Amino acid sequence: MLAAQRDSKPARFADRREAGRRLAAQLRSFEAGDPVVVGLPRGGMPVAAEVAAALDAPLEFLAVRKLGAPHNPEYGIGAIAEGGTRVFDQEALAVLGIEGGLLDQIVAAETAELRRRVEAYRREREPLPMKGRTVIVVDDGVATGVTDTAALRAIRRRRPRRLVLAVPVCAPDALARLQAEADEVVCLIAPEQLQGVGQWYRDFAQVSDAGVIAVLDRAGTRNRSP
Repeated sequence: MLAAQRDSKPARFADRREAGRRLAAQLRSFEAGDPVVVGLPRGGMPVAAEVAAALDAPLEFLAVRKLGAPHNPEYGIGAIAEGGTRVFDQEALAVLGIEGGLLDQIVAAETAELRRRVEAYRREREPLPMKGRTVIVVDDGVATGVTDTAALRAIRRRRPRRLVLAVPVCAPDALARLQAEADEVVCLIAPEQLQGVGQWYRDFAQVSDAGVIAVLDRAGTRNRSP
């Protein structure tokens, strides 16, 4: 694993595009391996686009959704990914007493949104093949790591030759857990106190569905042959 920066006052990123360019500089060694870059919508897509452009690699997406607690959606209790992968934080479920029908309701609601996003972004285009290839999964940052875990497990099922997670910023505890999910993790900054991914960007504006589609269109993903 590439050692993450642990400066006492690491520089923030101007925006997701700048973060992607800085991340791409640490991924040059993968350029000759015919990689596929996979962004996690929505925020991970502008970062992934810069990585894909720098490595002259095809850009793909993988839809993934955090499962939020009923009265606090920002508190993740699990995640689901395109293809049926599910990951649950068993400790959080136990603490909050979430089980049975309530959990099923949460999963059903997020599954519906996941399907909507897949249809909106993919537009009937078949996913790029990943079997036997180096796959670089890119997100804009990691707090708990639950959604990235779901994404990595979903892609692992597609049998890549090598699976890499690349993120600009990541909480140290999540970074340690994700090392067990990926063959390699590349992280630029692992601050002792994350406080929130958005704190490490000067511009962390929300990425819309239209923004994701525009990124994919600019990358030529829909017309690119594998």
